[in-house]
Amino acid sequence: MAKSNSFSKREIEKNKQQKRKEKQKRREERKLKPTDTFEDMIAYVDPYGVITDERPEPNLVDKIELEDIEISIPPKEIEEKGDPTGIVEFYDEIKGFGFIKESDSPNKYFFHRSNAEYGIGENNMVTFRLEKGPRGMNAVEVKMLK
Repeated sequence: MAKSNSFSKREIEKNKQQKRKEKQKRREERKLKPTDTFEDMIAYVDPYGVITDERPEPNLVDKIELEDIEISIPPKEIEEKGDPTGIVEFYDEIKGFGFIKESDSPNKYFFHRSNAEYGIGENNMVTFRLEKGPRGMNAVEVKMLK
């Protein structure tokens, strides 16, 4: 069996005191001889945004005019599109609802017969307008393409 390492209270306290003294000694040594000077700690940013320890030369720095600085995001050009088009993928005449699959995306939209022209059936090409409904986007003003 292995012998247990048990220390008395005096030995434990003695070890703590020794560690405190060593720590205080290291702290005093650091104060007496600093490793870095202030000049060693300074960092500079060059005209390209890279952090360096060398001072950039002032004659190489480009002059920036105040008018050249843009603070806002430039406005985004919005293309005005017409109503989206799609194909009636499913339509139940008895219950009065159906689904339209949009032509240029995989999205499908619900529509009710009250928002559609009379005579719409499955596989018809239609135009529609989107409107937010209680369960997502719904197709309204559904009209057949000729």
